[in-house]
Amino acid sequence: MNEDNARFCLLAGLILLYLLCGAAIFSALEHPFELRARRLWKQQLDNFTQRYRVNLGALHTLLRQYEEANGAGIRVDALRPRWDFAGAFYFVGTVVSTIGFGMTTPATIAGKIFLIFYGLIGCAATILFFNLFLERIITMLAYIMRWCHERRLRCAGVGVVSSREESSGEEDSLEGWKPSVYYVMLILGVASVVIACSASTLYSPMENWSYVDSLYFCFVAFSTIGFGDLVSSQRQQYESQEAYRLGNCIFILMGVCCIYSLFNVISIIIKQTLTWIVGKLKKNNNRTRPLAHLRQKRLKRNTVQPISSRCPAGRHCYTDGSVETVCDSETDAGAVADGVYVGRRLSGEMISVNEFMVSNKVSLALLQKQLSETAHQGPRQSYSHQNGFSGGVGALAIMNNRLQETSVDR
Repeated sequence: MNEDNARFCLLAGLILLYLLCGAAIFSALEHPFELRARRLWKQQLDNFTQRYRVNLGALHTLLRQYEEANGAGIRVDALRPRWDFAGAFYFVGTVVSTIGFGMTTPATIAGKIFLIFYGLIGCAATILFFNLFLERIITMLAYIMRWCHERRLRCAGVGVVSSREESSGEEDSLEGWKPSVYYVMLILGVASVVIACSASTLYSPMENWSYVDSLYFCFVAFSTIGFGDLVSSQRQQYESQEAYRLGNCIFILMGVCCIYSLFNVISIIIKQTLTWIVGKLKKNNNRTRPLAHLRQKRLKRNTVQPISSRCPAGRHCYTDGSVETVCDSETDAGAVADGVYVGRRLSGEMISVNEFMVSNKVSLALLQKQLSETAHQGPRQSYSHQNGFSGGVGALAIMNNRLQETSVDR
C-alpha cells in the first residue's frame, strides 16, 4: 500500500471513529432532554383535552395541519413575509452560500426545479469566490508577516533584501519568505473568534437570544451547517431595522469567508499529521523485522560506490561489484540525504563510520554541484513534495501553493 492510500485509509478510519464518538456524546447529552420534553408534551396534551373536553383525534388533526402551515412559513407570532423580495434575497443567499437554514423552502414544483439549476451554478460560483478570497487572505497575511519578519531582522542588524528580489524587481513576489501554516491558522482563528463575538453582541439584544445561543448561531451559520433552529432577521420589526439587516449580511459574509479559510488551513495540518503518522508506522514496521534472520547473513561489508546512474521515479542506483542495490526512499536498503548515500551491509546492518566517511568523500562532487545550484537559485525540491503533498485542486491547491514552511530565522 503506497503512502496516499495509507493516508486515505487512516483518515477514513479516524473520521468513522470521530463520528462514533460524537454520536455517543450527543446521545448522552440530548436524549434525556428529548425524553423529558416528550413526557411534558404528553402531559400538557392530556390536561388540555380534559380541561376543554376536546377530542384527542381532532386535536391531532389540527396540530398536523399547523405543522404543514409552519413549513410554509406560518407562525403563531407575526413574522416578516418569507417570499417578498427581501425574504427571497435572504433565501438565495443561504442557497448559494450552502448554509441552507431550512426555515424557507420552495413549495411549488416550478420553484423546486428552478432551485436545482440555480443552486448548481450559484454554489459553484460561490465556492470559486471563497477560494479566491482564501488566496487573497493568504497573500495579505504573507505580506504582513514578511514585513514584520524583515522589520525584526533590521532591528537585529541583518540585511533582508535578497539579490533575487533586486534582480527581478517584482514587489509582489513572495518567493523569498512565506508564512508558516500554523501562524496562518492562529491568525484566522483569532479573526473568526473576533467576528463571532462581535456578531453575538449584535444578535443577543436584537433577537432576544442569550449570548451562548448567539455564539452557537454564529458557528452554525459561518460554518454553513445551517440547522435552522435559530435564524437571524426573521421578525417583522426591529429597531434600526435596515442597519441591522445590513450588519447581519456583512457579519455572515465575513464569518463564512474566515471560517471557510480556517477549515482549509486545518485540513492541511490534518494532512501533514496523517503523513507523519504513516511515516512513523512504516518506520516501526521496518524496525520490527526479525533480527535473527538479519544476524545469520553477516557475510562481508558492503562497499559504497559513487552514484553510477539514476533510476526512474527519482531513485538512485548503487553498485558494489556484482550486486546492484536500488535505494528506495521508504525501504531499509539505505537512505539518501543531500546526495550522500548512507548504506547498509547486505545483512541489513548499518555501515561503519569509516564507510560512511568514504561515501561522503566520493559524493563530494555531487554536494558541490547542489550547493552551486542553490547559490544560483537553481533547481529546488518543492516543499509540497517534501511533505507528501502532490498538487491538489480548489482550496487545497491554493494552500499548497501559498503556504510553505519557512524558518523564521532563515
